[in-house]
Amino acid sequence: MPVSMSDGLLKLLNEPVYAQVATLMPDGSPQITQVWIGTDGQHVLVNTAEGRQKTRNVRRDPRVAVNVVDPANAWRLAMIRGRVVDITTDGADDLIDQLAHKYLGVDSYPFRNPAETRVTLKIAPEHISEIGLEQTVG
Repeated sequence: MPVSMSDGLLKLLNEPVYAQVATLMPDGSPQITQVWIGTDGQHVLVNTAEGRQKTRNVRRDPRVAVNVVDPANAWRLAMIRGRVVDITTDGADDLIDQLAHKYLGVDSYPFRNPAETRVTLKIAPEHISEIGLEQTVG
């Protein structure tokens, strides 16, 4: 069952933070990737490309874990468990440009590969543990 994100977590997700997403390989072993991350206020958003390991993994098993850490304060963090509830190309190119602005300060994603199809993974949080974040729910 999805849970709401606190104001503190939403603030953190809108900053250029370090984030790692763990998915499950076909044999059940974990696979982890450092990613840029965003939010639409209800979901954690990860932009990636079709065919990458994490995309293949969540198509088969949508369960994920996300670790989010403030690079300026390692004790300001969140651990999120949830499920990918949507994998979409709609708005994915716009999202990667927004994330490039957030993380690199540029208007357009400079590493775009025309051979790749960008996708957005929408993660619905089911369990959230926070340290050093505001605890009010928004």
